[in-house]
Amino acid sequence: MNQDDRTNNLNPTDVTEAEERETTQAAEQKASSVANVVSPETLVVNEPPPKPDYPRYRVSPDERIRLADINPDACEHYKKKKDVEHELEIQRKRLAVLQERLYAENKRSVLIVLQAMDTGGKDGTIKHVFRGINPQGCQVWSFKKPTDEELSHDFLWRYHRRAPRRGMITIFNRSHYEDVLIVRVKDLVPEQVWRQRYRVINEFEQMLTLDNIVIIKFFLHISKDEQRRRLESRLEDPDKRWKFSINDVNERQLWDKYQQAYEDAINNCSTAYAPWYVVPSNKKWYRNLVIARAIADTLEAMNPQYPAAEKLENIVIPA
Repeated sequence: MNQDDRTNNLNPTDVTEAEERETTQAAEQKASSVANVVSPETLVVNEPPPKPDYPRYRVSPDERIRLADINPDACEHYKKKKDVEHELEIQRKRLAVLQERLYAENKRSVLIVLQAMDTGGKDGTIKHVFRGINPQGCQVWSFKKPTDEELSHDFLWRYHRRAPRRGMITIFNRSHYEDVLIVRVKDLVPEQVWRQRYRVINEFEQMLTLDNIVIIKFFLHISKDEQRRRLESRLEDPDKRWKFSINDVNERQLWDKYQQAYEDAINNCSTAYAPWYVVPSNKKWYRNLVIARAIADTLEAMNPQYPAAEKLENIVIPA
């Protein structure tokens, strides 16, 4: 008896249940394969832990973290910026080569999410980690206050339309997580609205994953004292004053509320297929190395391949 015959002998309820199981199994199988890629040290590191030890900052799906328990000054055995310069350059070169292969393969893509408190270093991370990447294969989107058109759609609309196309690395400088962060802290929507969004975000990210988009999310973890130092630096340096806004002072007064909102977002939305990393970021140079190595190892685990060349025998280039 073939598969069709067996299916025909089932009642409608059995068919529905069988189809649901097959659908669930297909999604779980894909999610499982992606989970290996986004735990890249299991595939590409011969002598774990890697240097730097980025897996220690990845939040497991069954883990509940407290930001207050994570030291934003942590930097392993590294002491100063000079200690990481050579290794960071190695990771940049790896990123450049792997990004080129990803672009040429044109089958998969990568979405990198950067979130942080004000002055947390999202712009600096992009500048220093992705130096040398071919601009054709990398795109950055920054999400500000939504427009009237964006507000007339579901909250994920403006993010989904910026998801990476095949072969691309896309960086979200702030992201869909703003809709469980600022809207919560500022009471812009009721709790029952922002709270249900955790599940919607997880389903959105799983959908992207099933469509061959690998997602890596970084929270750049700084201390409140470090934020004060960075704000003061902007005020004191004429070349940095353009970065300063009086709103930064107002937002700083909401520090504890934002920390709780970030903590809950990370705990509710760090999944096997789209994990969060909480990266100590008081030391900018250490932050850059951790993120560069994590992304480079993830790309290596994806192992993108150049497409096969055409048959090129007996080709003569015209004079």
